[in-house]
Amino acid sequence: MAVSRAVPRDIIRQELSLLIDVFGSMVGPLRRETKSIWLRVTEEYGRHAAARGLAAGEVVEELQYLRELLIRFLAPSIAALRPRQGMALLLRLNRLVDRGVTMAVVGYTDALVASILPNSEDGASGRRTPDPAELKQALIDIRAELVRTISISPAA
Repeated sequence: MAVSRAVPRDIIRQELSLLIDVFGSMVGPLRRETKSIWLRVTEEYGRHAAARGLAAGEVVEELQYLRELLIRFLAPSIAALRPRQGMALLLRLNRLVDRGVTMAVVGYTDALVASILPNSEDGASGRRTPDPAELKQALIDIRAELVRTISISPAA
């Protein structure tokens, strides 16, 4: 992930950690429950990428790197599965990253449009430098939602 002076490195690390945690929940038994969180975290990722000054292609590229790392890391585990299971899991992982890329681009575009439009409902319209506290709070809110979702037992 590219670092900028406008966004502190620890916030970018938190964001990457959150992406990985949500992604991990998306391939487990709670994938239906965490689907909306995955869409929200990737959209927020796109918004933060705009705040970091990235180009749209760089947003896509960073998530493609995530895909590559996941496949490399999970390849031994996927290869150990029966061929049909392994292929299904690989297709699911790719589909998840593709949806994440789509939502990141949506978030990126929304952030750019909000920064251009003068009478946006967003209080940060026209501001060129992001507020690190706002970025951090968005990540905290999403992580809290993830923890609540994971801690709720489906049998309850």
